[in-house]
Amino acid sequence: MSWFKREDGEFEGPDNNGDEEKRVRTEGLWTKCPGCRQAIFNPDLKANLNVCPKCQYHFKIGARQRLDLLLEPGYQLVDGGLRSTDPLNFVDRTPYKQRLRKAQEETGLDDAIVNAIGDLGPHPVIVSAMEYAFIGGSMGAVVGETIARAVDRARIDRKPLIVVAASGGARMMEGIVSLMQMAKISTALAQLDEARVPYICVLTDPTTGGVTASFAMLGDLNIAEPGALIGFAGPRVIEQTIRQKLPEGFQRAEFLLDKGFLDAVVHRRDLKSYLIRALEFLKTPAVA
Repeated sequence: MSWFKREDGEFEGPDNNGDEEKRVRTEGLWTKCPGCRQAIFNPDLKANLNVCPKCQYHFKIGARQRLDLLLEPGYQLVDGGLRSTDPLNFVDRTPYKQRLRKAQEETGLDDAIVNAIGDLGPHPVIVSAMEYAFIGGSMGAVVGETIARAVDRARIDRKPLIVVAASGGARMMEGIVSLMQMAKISTALAQLDEARVPYICVLTDPTTGGVTASFAMLGDLNIAEPGALIGFAGPRVIEQTIRQKLPEGFQRAEFLLDKGFLDAVVHRRDLKSYLIRALEFLKTPAVA
């Protein structure tokens, strides 16, 4: 007699007397790590900041979780309420308007970005965190405008800006409107640089496409989480274009650090303390 038998997501086994079978529901209690393929007890995963305690694989986390991780309690959300107008009336397998509604319902956000004002340790900062669960964190007009507002706010208030990037790139459903955001944000960041206000970009898994090709690589410091996929085109596209086999670990954070594209790769548990130390070196000059 087998002790446990799987049936429709449940486990069954004999009770203490061995006369009857007792069902034990386990669905939702464990998560399989994509890195080491081991099962992780969900409370343990959450307590470890959604990092696998066995292989240190960094799971994706949401924008609000990012803010909670970095900022002191009591931070303020700003620049909300913007929603895409679907400028192209785009339709593929699913109308873009329907995709937007679904993403808004599932994430509780208006789009793939959240801005906040708060304190990072002793430093007043502006943080703009991207939400990958919202249509792959893709950058459309709303994301571009929201980040641009964060940049302008940082310049006017002379507070350091931190952007947490997590994106598949420009949002194709908005066509040229989405591509314009690359230049729009980059221009605002150039003004921020002229004002000598620090800007740090934290690249998480994944950061690709038009986001990598614009603001994600323009920080005074560009740092990444371990194992993050960072690049413009995907590895398969590159291999087909250059007709060469790419080296192992290509486009991962550690590879980019070795090649000089990143300043640091920082474990999630150390990210807040690293940023606090970094801001000590990048303090905004006092206004005369």
